[in-house]
Amino acid sequence: MEATVPELPEPSSAAGSATASSAPRSLAEVLRARDDASLAALLHARPDLLGPVPGDMTQLATRAGTRASVVRALDRLDRFALQTAEALAVAPDPCPYPVLESLLAGEHGSGGGAREDNGARAVLPRALATLRDQALVWGDDERLRLVRTARELLAPSAGRPSPTGLGPTVAEATAGMSPTRIQEIVAAAGLPATHDPVSAVSALTGLFTDPERMSALLDEAPAEAHQVLGRLVWGPPYGEVTPNPTPPVRWLRDRGLLLPASARTVVLPREVALHLRGGLAHRQTEPVAPAVPADREHRPQLVDANAAGQALAALATVEELVKSWEHAGPPVLRAGGLSVRDLKRTAATLDATEPTAAFWVELAYAAGLLAGDGEADERYAPTPAFDDWLELPPAERWSALAEAWLAATRTAGLVGDQDAKGRTLSALGPDLDRSAAPEVRRRVLELLAALPEGASAAPEALLARLDWERPVRGTSALRARLARWTLTEAEVLGVTGRGALAAHGRALLEHRDPAPQLAPLFPEPVDHVLLQADLTAVAPGPLRRAVGEVLAVLADVESKGGATVYRFTPGSVRRALDSGRTASDLHAFLAEHSITPVPQPLSYLIDDVARRHGHLRVGAASSYVRCDDDGMLNEIMADRRSAGLGLRRLAPTVLAAQAEPGALLDGLRAMGYAPAAESQTGDVVVARADAHRTPPRSAPVPVPDGPPVPDTTLLAAAVRAIRAGDLAATAVRKEPASAPVAAGELPRTSAAETLATVQAAAMTGSAVWIGYVNADGAASQRVIAPVRVEGGFVTGYDHTADEVRTYALHRITGVAELAEEHL
Repeated sequence: MEATVPELPEPSSAAGSATASSAPRSLAEVLRARDDASLAALLHARPDLLGPVPGDMTQLATRAGTRASVVRALDRLDRFALQTAEALAVAPDPCPYPVLESLLAGEHGSGGGAREDNGARAVLPRALATLRDQALVWGDDERLRLVRTARELLAPSAGRPSPTGLGPTVAEATAGMSPTRIQEIVAAAGLPATHDPVSAVSALTGLFTDPERMSALLDEAPAEAHQVLGRLVWGPPYGEVTPNPTPPVRWLRDRGLLLPASARTVVLPREVALHLRGGLAHRQTEPVAPAVPADREHRPQLVDANAAGQALAALATVEELVKSWEHAGPPVLRAGGLSVRDLKRTAATLDATEPTAAFWVELAYAAGLLAGDGEADERYAPTPAFDDWLELPPAERWSALAEAWLAATRTAGLVGDQDAKGRTLSALGPDLDRSAAPEVRRRVLELLAALPEGASAAPEALLARLDWERPVRGTSALRARLARWTLTEAEVLGVTGRGALAAHGRALLEHRDPAPQLAPLFPEPVDHVLLQADLTAVAPGPLRRAVGEVLAVLADVESKGGATVYRFTPGSVRRALDSGRTASDLHAFLAEHSITPVPQPLSYLIDDVARRHGHLRVGAASSYVRCDDDGMLNEIMADRRSAGLGLRRLAPTVLAAQAEPGALLDGLRAMGYAPAAESQTGDVVVARADAHRTPPRSAPVPVPDGPPVPDTTLLAAAVRAIRAGDLAATAVRKEPASAPVAAGELPRTSAAETLATVQAAAMTGSAVWIGYVNADGAASQRVIAPVRVEGGFVTGYDHTADEVRTYALHRITGVAELAEEHL
């Protein structure tokens, strides 16, 4: 059952913020002030914070600030929320809301690089609320603070440029510069000298952040200097200089508009760049997600019919693939997976390209229809689930494939790529899982579902929307490839038709059974064919299973589509005879299932092959050839092509051979004869290989994209546990006068004092604060209300766990009474 997402709180407004005196001083205090719904929303958005459940709010805040957790949270932000975080990373810390707003939308009525309002002001509260909900930003609107780890990740540095294109501040760029050089810059900029470098840097920063004085300074700059600034203003902010720079560069450097970053590099200070940009942190902000308009529109009935045709072809392809591996499947590579040669053979069998064949192989594997057999010489083979799958109605068989595809993390599109070590990724190999694949597939289908029925979208519009939703570099590149593969695979599988989402595809997306929508679109199976004089048979629709299985042995498939064309050849007829059928059986089958008369050429072909079939008998000696016609044996002996078989005459009607029976059969057939295998009793051996099956195998489990999303029950329990742990950690205690307990430390009292205190609490019904060490050595703080003390144990209501528990007295490190206001 899908977990219910907790309702997010409404975004805070820019006005009505708390005063600085009452502002929270840490992220832990902010989290402590949240209600349960807001805490549950945080844990739902960042499920990695639950592994394991934090003991209190301080632990939760600490875990929310770890690098791995922050990186994961940033990766899941949309473009404007990420741009908001990037702007906070280059803003003063803490940052007032109006300053952040001007960084993203420009100042009202400002000139220079300011842009017209593109909706950023209206959307900023929602983006800020998202960052607050995910504990990436805390503080009121007067003192917005980005979590320190996020600031370190997003702020510009020499080794990691900022997405904003901004460089370091004046204070950062002048760190380590000699005081004399700083005073020279201050003087060249027209500022009075100061007594120390700190005040000099402060004066220079004040100049660069004063629009009027900055404009006056730039008016004095040479025209070439403005060109230099124009090349650096939107980033990267670093430029190379020669030991003897040009006069415009020297003019800028002397006044601190360019500051040295190394012996041959200068950098544009952040304050200067922001002035030139009109106060904007980004060249282009994107507060609104790109629209995904309808590119083409078709009648919904046409889309459904087209998708149903593709779905029917998909069922036939998967069945053909798996059956082709049931007698002698390809071997499993030592490192796992399918060899390139076997993939090419599979593609030839399916009459498809290698990437398409890799998709079908991976789909059958994801659905649990194929697996390794686990033998010493391991090969791929159908699983027992394949037989169960064949017995399902066609629409249900397709549903099983589509559901496996939608949830699979294995990505067939990666086949042929190289991994980090330069090794080629193979189909069914171990390195094809991409945890983002299910989310991207579902998101692509959701965007298609949002269009009118029968409408398709341009791939570029879909990719632009996905890039806005997950813009982090690396993540977006993979998502773009996954999205393109999704569009191709959905069309081939029949989830979409002509690029539009079909009705059964919509049901699949909505967790409904797609079979009822798909079943009426499938044609009814037929039990007849149309035999033609050119030794072909045309099946006007999908054949009933029993008829199709016989015909597949008796004839070769020549072409597929709405009508399948089969061709009868001497080899195919001999194959049917080898399987134990007689000529009369074949004549009867064709007469029964053909709505046209059986053509004479086909009857002659069957009789001719049957007449020669079994005339030669091959058995095991090593091997031998037996024939009542000694003239035929003389003919074989005289044929040069028989030299490699090692034949010699034992009797007028018997030849012995050095070759094995199988090789002897193949050799004689290559010479144009139709031998039959013979058993030890002289009977014809029916050459029907048993279909190989693996032991029972489970379908591969998708690799999760991080921790699983918790459901509402787990979220509620986690919130209660964190609240209770926080109560124990923050409870105000009566400290003993002799040995006060430091914050965060367990109390230390003697065994006698501990016993007396808990007995008194049990008698008065009051709560106490204890330190406890369990059998594993893990220490914790608890607030309990003792109700019984006996036998070395204390039993009471544990406010931390919200239940009645029993604790061993000898494991209690100490006890303290709660302050009066917390009793």
